[in-house]
Amino acid sequence: MNAAALLQTTLADLKLVRRGKVRDVYAVGDEQLLIVATDRISAFDCILPTAIERKGEVLTSLSKFWFEKLAHIVPNHLITIDPQRMPEAVQQTQELQGRSMLVRRTEVFPVECVVRGYLVGSGWKDYLRTGEVCGHKLPEDLPESAELPEPIFTPSTKAEAGHDENISEEQVRNLLGTETTNYLRETSLRLYNEARTYARGRGIIIADTKFEFGRDQHGEIILVDEALTPDSSRFWPAGSYSPGKSQPSFDKQFVRDYLETLAWDKQPPAPPIPTEVASATTARYLEAHRLLTGKEL
Repeated sequence: MNAAALLQTTLADLKLVRRGKVRDVYAVGDEQLLIVATDRISAFDCILPTAIERKGEVLTSLSKFWFEKLAHIVPNHLITIDPQRMPEAVQQTQELQGRSMLVRRTEVFPVECVVRGYLVGSGWKDYLRTGEVCGHKLPEDLPESAELPEPIFTPSTKAEAGHDENISEEQVRNLLGTETTNYLRETSLRLYNEARTYARGRGIIIADTKFEFGRDQHGEIILVDEALTPDSSRFWPAGSYSPGKSQPSFDKQFVRDYLETLAWDKQPPAPPIPTEVASATTARYLEAHRLLTGKEL
């Protein structure tokens, strides 16, 4: 592991609220949070002992890019990523800069808002078994990685540990009510469609993605967490897209593919990954950032 990679943070002056699979979240007063994207990577719901250098920087920069680009559709929780406007702990710690977001605190909905535009992953497996994806009936004889006739909203539960589970819109309505559920569905689809069109013009297919939303102190529903990153999305190179098989990707599928070659039962502890696999994954994340933003990180 490169010395520049960051696996975990400890900030003595701030209260740790949550240590997730990738992010360490700290309270900043009563109304704000500091979200630090580490270089941890998870696969098959296990955190790997090997870090992916610069991954947290990519997630933070890309989230900022999309939050700003899509703000006309829905407000978001981002206040700043500028270290000079951050708590003193960030200003004084070089390794936290570029991977930290100061955000508004919200009451986060207990639902992942997944949008799928292509037939891949668990959706492909469901389709082979039932001809449907999360209750959406699809045309017959679609190949793997096929573009769907139109994007579909396929919500899931949010699991702090273990697997998220697909749930129906009816279950979401039972949790959140009809009005909120309809708003989350329509907003998620609008975000995906606009991002997909933009990304395709930059050489990337967004096969699927997930959004998270919360309600702020004024009762407004806003976009939270991350947005359209290689961790929360499947990014495929548009130039080599070919339905009927799995696609090369800019996300962590490369790590999953390596792990599938091992005699590992996908239970903790996860095995380390070789330096060349970690470095190649870093390169994929950086290339996705360059293509989407037009800038080197």
